[in-house]
Amino acid sequence: MKHKSTLKEIEERFDKDVARFSNMETGQATTLDATYNMELIAAGISNVYPQLEKVLDIGCGAGNYDIKLLQYYAALDFTLVDLSLPMLEKAKERVDEINIGGKVSVLKGDFRTVELPECHYDVIMATAVLHHLRDDADWENTFKKLYTWLKPGGSIWIFDLVHQANADLQALIYNEKYGQYLTGLKDEEYRDHVFAYIEKEDTPRSLIYQLDLLKKVGFANVDILHKNLCFASFVAFK
Repeated sequence: MKHKSTLKEIEERFDKDVARFSNMETGQATTLDATYNMELIAAGISNVYPQLEKVLDIGCGAGNYDIKLLQYYAALDFTLVDLSLPMLEKAKERVDEINIGGKVSVLKGDFRTVELPECHYDVIMATAVLHHLRDDADWENTFKKLYTWLKPGGSIWIFDLVHQANADLQALIYNEKYGQYLTGLKDEEYRDHVFAYIEKEDTPRSLIYQLDLLKKVGFANVDILHKNLCFASFVAFK
């Protein structure tokens, strides 16, 4: 594997980007269907769990998914985890403003190493975070840990960059089609900039790889919500 960004490098990049990621409409322009998936996941959770109580958001960023989820609930018990302290502080500030009667706990650090209670959460949200995992052991150990944190009947809702298992399809869907989208946002230099930091920072896996792994570690049911080129949202139930 080529040298990838360290956790410290990732943390420092996100420390500087709080304002952009606080904008729910334009903050994730490089991510296909970002606002659509945000709404889809929030609506999906509210349909499955009308009496939702405890939510864990790993890699919460500035709290956009938590804000969206609160459009469906009066109050929730959130645990927010992120590498970036400025992101966590902004997420807590934004959620506290509207989560009247609810509770917001924050944990700074790598979600793979933080101490969290087992069989505790109704829902885990993992959006644009799992692509930072590295080798097969890291992926499997992480999915096992996520499984243990959920109550029976709980679920994990994922939205992320995904890879195609077939090299020719990867070239078409990522290099060509997604590349065209990025060029359309600005220009070819911008496309190359985005591709460069993805290559430096991320290690996405295919959608099928992740669905199979979720079942392997114990999840009873998995389902695909949406896929557009190299981005997908999906859910797994314990």
